[in-house]
Amino acid sequence: MAVSLQKGQKISLSKEAGGELTQVKLGLGWDVFQGQQEKKGGFLGKLFGGGSGGDSIDLDASCIMFDANKQAVDAIWFSQLKSKDGSIVHTGDNRTGDGDGDDEVINVDLSRVPANVVSLVFTVNSFTGQTFETVENAFCRIVNANNNTEVARYNLSSQGTHTAMIMAKVYRHNNEWKMHAIGETASGRTFHDLMPAITPHA
Repeated sequence: MAVSLQKGQKISLSKEAGGELTQVKLGLGWDVFQGQQEKKGGFLGKLFGGGSGGDSIDLDASCIMFDANKQAVDAIWFSQLKSKDGSIVHTGDNRTGDGDGDDEVINVDLSRVPANVVSLVFTVNSFTGQTFETVENAFCRIVNANNNTEVARYNLSSQGTHTAMIMAKVYRHNNEWKMHAIGETASGRTFHDLMPAITPHA
């Protein structure tokens, strides 16, 4: 059974998974609430509220790789769906938003993450600039890709006037991978705008 994380909590992924984890999927999702209509959409999908036309919200997920000096080594986002070393792959656009579950998935091969990379920070941004006042039920979860079982889930209280969330961090500690539920609000249309807020958590 997956552990349900609280903000600030840190866990050992291998301990929770009952063995060493090498292939993991980080799934992120959310619902968008506009007026009396609730619509679900994908990370890069457009979400439309009620009425004619409506305002679209384009939510994007990113993963930033950091070294021990808190320097960004690489970034995986909608303009670069794969890390330069090939260890992290963003599954890309989900425009339909059909069904429940993950709106977007970032696959991580922990065994291939370069030795100089000590942390992976995951964020979600409103590229179109709307605030998270219309976003609810946001979550971040780690799935063991070998057997598709959920290892850990972090449900966020995400509504507010911010335009981004620093969701969680997966990091090395004493030769094992751990997860830290961050859940900090920030503002920015892409991860570049968030770097001053992300770096202290790296």
